[in-house]
Order: sequence, then structure tokens, then C-alpha cells
Amino acid sequence: MILPFSIPSPDLQFIEIGPVRIAVYAICIIVGVIAAGIWTNRRLTQRGGERGVTLDFLVWSLVLGIIGARFYHVASHWGDYFGQGREWWNPFVPNAIWNIWDGGIAIFGALLGGALGVLIASRITGVRFWSFADALVPGLLLAQAFGRLGNWFNHELFGGPTTLPWGLQIEPDNAAFPIGLPPETLFHPTFLYEIVWNLLGIVVLLAIERAWRPRWGQFFGLYLIWYGLGRSVIESMRVDPSLIVLGLRTNVLTALIAILLGVILIIVQRHRHPGLERTVYLPGRSNPQDSVLAETSDPEEYYHVLDHGDARDTHAGPDEVDAEDREDTDDADMERVGEERR
Repeated sequence: MILPFSIPSPDLQFIEIGPVRIAVYAICIIVGVIAAGIWTNRRLTQRGGERGVTLDFLVWSLVLGIIGARFYHVASHWGDYFGQGREWWNPFVPNAIWNIWDGGIAIFGALLGGALGVLIASRITGVRFWSFADALVPGLLLAQAFGRLGNWFNHELFGGPTTLPWGLQIEPDNAAFPIGLPPETLFHPTFLYEIVWNLLGIVVLLAIERAWRPRWGQFFGLYLIWYGLGRSVIESMRVDPSLIVLGLRTNVLTALIAILLGVILIIVQRHRHPGLERTVYLPGRSNPQDSVLAETSDPEEYYHVLDHGDARDTHAGPDEVDAEDREDTDDADMERVGEERR
């Protein structure tokens, strides 16, 4: 039964620009990634990171995150790709493991692949892995919220039947529509539940950060706990098929593991790093801009390449400096350079 506040599934799933067909789901993900990158870069530079350094992390984590998201989905939906008669190796048939454009990615796989990308970028840029992870938290939750909005456009990953006023309308010819249910059945909008949970997480976790300044990966540990708690409940509502491990859907089990890892991470890092995080860089590495300043800080060695002006006219404009004084200053500078060369 359609209720006054029930949520319709959007008709728009693709945007066509000439011969190019772009999925709205992909646009949602791209917007989320860009927003997360901008926000993370701002947070990291405020802590002393090089401006634009997040781009290195974005490239590595995005590529490996997509690969991880796809293979996690394949592993958790094994029968869809390796069942009898399936040609998983053939990219020209549906349900080949390579055909990501046919749908099928998983956020937990994206987190695992993205973590590997962050580790690689950390070694390249010198920015600590956990410093970047802490800076990423609010942007990551925002990106995940955008991704769940894409699920709405795709008419997928909804929950079980509900009579709540905000039930989600799903067309009866949808392949995921449960067999035997009346066509007017409404379903839990799990995409909306997770969007709300992620946005609420941004508010709550940023409040915690302002109050206690968790660093050294402890803030990321809080993210794992928050996201794992919400995902373990929301995932249990879904009706799409999933591999069952220990009596639980794989994503529910993974969410519980995320909570455990978050708790362990906070305990271990509090013990290992009780002090303040004074730099986001690894030992022996620093912001390249700071490195240049440090290398040219010797006034005797680099005096000839610096414009010191005239000590007697520090408050005078350039037009007020006497020409004879400028010549005297230039002569003194030339003599100093000559002495240094000898």
C-alpha cells in the first residue's frame, strides 16, 4: 500500500550525453570522492601537511579501493559468478568478475583496498598512515553517504517489507523484488538509514575530536566503531542475497570485526602514543616547504640570494629610497659575494 510519506524510487538512473551513457550511481560516487578529498586535504594542511598532498593518496586509494570493492563483492556473492554454467572469465557475458559496469561493489572491500593505497601513498609522501586516516574520517563518512544515495537511484540494496510511513517503493519487476509479495509492498529504505547514520556520525565524531583531540589513528578507530555499529544493524535488514558465514551475512560479520578492530586500535595507540602528535610526517620526513626554509636558514651562506632591503629605511617605500643608498647597498652585496667565492 502506498502511504503519504512513502519514498518513490527515482526514474532517473542514467544521464546520456550524446553517445556517452553515465550512471547516476557513478556520479554520486565521484561527487563523494571529490568532497572527501577536498575536506581531507584541508584538515591535513591545517596540521602541517603539504598543500595538495591528498591527491597522491586519492589516486592510490581510489584505484585500489575500486579493485578491493569489486573482489570483495565477488567473494561474498560467490554463486553469482562461479555457479554452474557461469563464464566468470568471459568479459562479454553478464556476471563476469571483471564487469564492474554490470554492478556489484562493496564498501568494506573499498576500505581494505583503499587502506593499501593509503599505505603506499604514505611511503611516497612521508605523511603518516594514521595521520592521514584521522584526517580522512569526516570526509569518508560524507563520501559513503553519497554512495548510498546512488543505491537509491539504482533501486537496490533495500530492506525487508515495512508498514512504516517512509517505506520505499520498489517496482514489482525489479529482479531483487522478493517473490510472493504483493506489488504494492513497501520496503525499509536502508540507503536512507545509512545516509542519516553517516551524517550523524560526522557531527558526533567531530564533537568528540574537538573535545579530546584523538590522534595517532584513535580517531579512525572511533570511525570503525561508529560505522560498524550502524552497518551491523542496517545490513541485517536487507533482503538481497549474501554469503552466510557463522550464521551471519558477510557484511554483518565484517561490521562486527570493524568494531573490534576499532576498539583494539584505540587501546593500542593510546598505549603506544600517549603524547601529542606534533607532526603528520614520518621520522626523517617533513613538509617540503619547511625543508626549503630549513636548508636556507643560514644567513651567512644565503645572504646574497635574499633581499634584505635597507636597514635605515625599513618603513620607507621603494620610491623613497635614495639612489645613492641603493648603490652603496649593491656594492656591499657584491663585495660580500666576492669574499664568499674566494
